[in-house]
Amino acid sequence: MNSQLHDQLSQAKDKGDLLASSLENIEGFLGGSDNPFYETVILELADSGNWAELNNRFFKKLAFGTGGLRGRSMGETITAAEQGSAPAGERPEHPCVGTASLNFYNLTKASLGLVRHLKASFQPSEGKTRPSLALARDTRHFGKEFADCVTRVASENGCDVFVFAEPRSTPQLSFAVRHLQADAGIVLTASHNPPHDNGFKAYGADGAQLVEPDASAVIEQVNQIAGEAYEPLPVGEQGVITELGTENDEAYMERLETLLLDPEMVKAQGDLKIVFTNIHGTGGIISAPMLRRLGFQCDTVPEQDVPSGWFPTVKSPNPENAEALQMGMDQADASGADLVIGTDPDSDRMGVVARNGEGKLVLLSGNQIGSLMAFYRMNAFRSKGIVTSENQDHAVLVKTFVTTELQQAIGDHFGVGVVNTLTGFKYIGAKLQKYEQQIPSDLRADYRSLSDEETRDLRLQHSKFFVFGGEESYGYLGADFLRDKDGNGAVVMFAEVAAYAKSLGKTVVDLLDDLFCQFGVFKEGQHAETLTGADGAAQIQKLAQSYIDSPPSEMDGSQVIRVRDFLNDDHYDEEGDLIPKEKMVFIDLADGRAFAVRPSGTEPKIKYYLYVRPEGGSAAVAESELDAEKDRVDATWVALRDAVVADMRARLEA
Repeated sequence: MNSQLHDQLSQAKDKGDLLASSLENIEGFLGGSDNPFYETVILELADSGNWAELNNRFFKKLAFGTGGLRGRSMGETITAAEQGSAPAGERPEHPCVGTASLNFYNLTKASLGLVRHLKASFQPSEGKTRPSLALARDTRHFGKEFADCVTRVASENGCDVFVFAEPRSTPQLSFAVRHLQADAGIVLTASHNPPHDNGFKAYGADGAQLVEPDASAVIEQVNQIAGEAYEPLPVGEQGVITELGTENDEAYMERLETLLLDPEMVKAQGDLKIVFTNIHGTGGIISAPMLRRLGFQCDTVPEQDVPSGWFPTVKSPNPENAEALQMGMDQADASGADLVIGTDPDSDRMGVVARNGEGKLVLLSGNQIGSLMAFYRMNAFRSKGIVTSENQDHAVLVKTFVTTELQQAIGDHFGVGVVNTLTGFKYIGAKLQKYEQQIPSDLRADYRSLSDEETRDLRLQHSKFFVFGGEESYGYLGADFLRDKDGNGAVVMFAEVAAYAKSLGKTVVDLLDDLFCQFGVFKEGQHAETLTGADGAAQIQKLAQSYIDSPPSEMDGSQVIRVRDFLNDDHYDEEGDLIPKEKMVFIDLADGRAFAVRPSGTEPKIKYYLYVRPEGGSAAVAESELDAEKDRVDATWVALRDAVVADMRARLEA
């Protein structure tokens, strides 16, 4: 850093315009690179007095959360240097400069850290002399450039790279890691975040996102890297780069086909009409062809088939929002389709709008979608004699703590265990790895090459057969041939649920009402408070800590009867495994309602999860009383939300 810029930044810090952490990170950032472009951008922001932008870019260093690294690849203010030769209004030529941003600097450090971890733990074997990783990207801005950066860093440092030449989904990356026997995986995505974001998610050899101790081992390696400069290995010691394409698509689709539990029933419902949208992402590469391959009528939304990191037809590429699915809904109304299904840009999440008995399209929540699939799949495995009273102790549903207790009631009904994990599908992936490892080693030597039926039989005998898993945030998984939430697989599974409903002369909304009549009306929802930038991050942490230090004694007139602090107290899951520490507080009320609070691991938000549950965990409702019970539950949920939000506002102002 030149002395003039250093003095300018130091003076801004002394005046309180620039955070001390920002100055420290700027100094380390410029000291760790010989790229003069970085200093040009920082100088431009400093000269214009845009200290807020500099603080937002440098107040912290990106760290692994529930989704790895995630940050802005375009700043709130895009400098002239970053815009470069790109015309005004188009994507900048260069990504956002900053330690809190997703750019070549942070990608290089993250890739180096992962490769060094792989090399430190690598055990050579016959035909394999160096570690390998698989790499995919979605349709977000800078995806190709970022993928080229990661490929170069990994290969030049002695790691073979299997890289998808074109955008592919997150679940397909997880599948590819296992299918190719790679030692790790990386996907470049920010899921359903706004267009200005991108991210880096790291996967282990099992195809699941990194968990402890590997996550900390990678972070330790990253923290030892002073900057983005490195000395490439001699050419003969560098890794081999292999491009992946349609051959991996076909292998993935063959396994997705096995998710269908009753192909003949599906074929008999050939008049079921589905409108599918990938919302400018990767879902259309696999999901739409897969539906047609299985015999479903599937139309797509032409305007949203176009890959684009701007996601130009929606406010947010999030399939849990009706707005993101509106074009599909309009098309469904014009064509008379039964369902609208959408996936987010990296196709790990799936949202659904279903037509009810009156012909109206109804947006389903993630909890409702997951519960319908859990019930259908559990019922199918029972009716086929695959899960029986003799082996049901070896079958399991896995969900997150913040996912609906309706799935607990479903598990209890069928006599199978339900295991809760922290938020983040990596924890569900860790359970799947545990179940695989519990199979005797001589029987699982070629586990990944076995059919789903063969692995299911092994798990039913020796460990746990994973029937279904999911989280309320629209992530689902129905088999263990990959180890992350799978929007493509969810499309297949939910289409089968819809075909099953049609075979009974019902809609999926009718099926949901059947569950409410059988188990009681469950209602869940979320309030997310967005607090951006350096100030926002501090507010989020302060707010989250306040529930640990001073939990409420009552809420909306109901006494608090239990407070679970997942950061400071030890908690064990239903299998006796210790739950990792996380800043989450779960609060139960005397009247059966509950709410949970946690900072998001991937977005600048603090999230509130709110629940209304039947007392005792399950309570049948007569069909004639269902509408009145729904109204009552809706009203009490709204009252809880309003009380929680009012309490939050008071805590922010305290």
